[in-house]
Amino acid sequence: MICPRCRAELPDVAHFCHVCGQDVRSDDLTRRRSFAAKPDEPVASFALVSTIMPRGVGERPQTYRIALTIGLVVALIAAIFGALPIAILVAAFAIPIVYIVYLYDVNLWEDEPIPVTGLAFGLTGVLTIVFTIVILGLQSPAIPTTSIDGTSLGDGPNVWTFLLVALVVPIVGEAIREVGPLILASRPEFDDLMDGLTFGVISGVAYACLDTIVRYWDLLIGGRVESDPGLWMSLIFLHGFVKPLLLGTATGIACAEYSGLGRGYDGFTPRYYRGVIEAILANIGFWGGIYLFSFVGSPTMSVMLSTGWGLLILAILILRVRNVLHVGLMEAALERSAREGGIGETDELAFCARCEMPLLDHAAFCTACGTAVRVHVKAHAAAAPIAADGEQGPPPDSRPVESTGGAATATSASMTASGDSAAETPPPPDDEAERPGEEERP
Repeated sequence: MICPRCRAELPDVAHFCHVCGQDVRSDDLTRRRSFAAKPDEPVASFALVSTIMPRGVGERPQTYRIALTIGLVVALIAAIFGALPIAILVAAFAIPIVYIVYLYDVNLWEDEPIPVTGLAFGLTGVLTIVFTIVILGLQSPAIPTTSIDGTSLGDGPNVWTFLLVALVVPIVGEAIREVGPLILASRPEFDDLMDGLTFGVISGVAYACLDTIVRYWDLLIGGRVESDPGLWMSLIFLHGFVKPLLLGTATGIACAEYSGLGRGYDGFTPRYYRGVIEAILANIGFWGGIYLFSFVGSPTMSVMLSTGWGLLILAILILRVRNVLHVGLMEAALERSAREGGIGETDELAFCARCEMPLLDHAAFCTACGTAVRVHVKAHAAAAPIAADGEQGPPPDSRPVESTGGAATATSASMTASGDSAAETPPPPDDEAERPGEEERP
């Protein structure tokens, strides 16, 4: 059997190509029905664990699901009985602890737990504490604005507060969350796309954890509170689970694009800047929505609307992360095929102008989208130099060639369709020798 995508030889019983990952048993040429990290799931699905924990999902997916479920249940039960300190602490630290265990479980930090934990979690946490304290000092009421803390909301939204919540917090917060992951992703042992995604997620959940602790510090030291169980359950679910997952996936998109694929990290490319813009827009929508929903008359309804809004944004981000991860893994497989097919480990790869996938050596068509390589834009030739007398001289690659009639003239060497240059002939002698078939000149 021959793979229709990379032309690799496959055993007759193969379902997927071992080189490029193509599904050879179906007509799903783009493999949208089979997620690269977990083939029994489609790419467009809301499977959380396989999205944010792609390395360990193949072996122990239930372990992480059970751990997240236990943390959620404990926090919600504590909120029902009014034990807010326990509820807030469990909700704030549940996802970060599970994620640190995941990092250790898959050995992502490669026997370097202190640098990874310090940069991906500790540095982000310290910067978050400082930033949140400054924001809360500048703004009243506290973010997220809600009447449950006894603060008067006033007559309506305030322009200064809205700009602070919907612009300053998303932009500066995203910058804080990317400091540690970008430092880690620039190291040779952590420059893979999945590494960048993972570091972005852990930084995002670390930010959410410490942000929640600082904002609800008074409730942590206040003890048991009698209130509406529905209100506290919605609040715990919003800030303990929706917020960290939303911030983590948003930052994970940008950091994954920074890591990129292949040898080394891609760095500050247009794809990275697009990921940063997507992350900031998601944060603007989340924080701005929470602020505006806080002016709904009922506190419980306010938090429930904010939770639903956050879940909607999170669902979009999960689909985006899965697409980035899937395309990245498929592109990595094509790059490996191209290098093993003759390009080598150090030579420069060519990429399709339409889908940006690597092209195999001597390819006439892109194996991913089928675009003909010949229709790609060619590089412009260098401009001809200007001679001293003001006339335009021959282009740099010009060579004197012999004309059809035998007279020597200086012409530019033409390039053939295959890229080979015309044969070079030596220039004619200075003296004018008599040539056969020509009359002697006076």
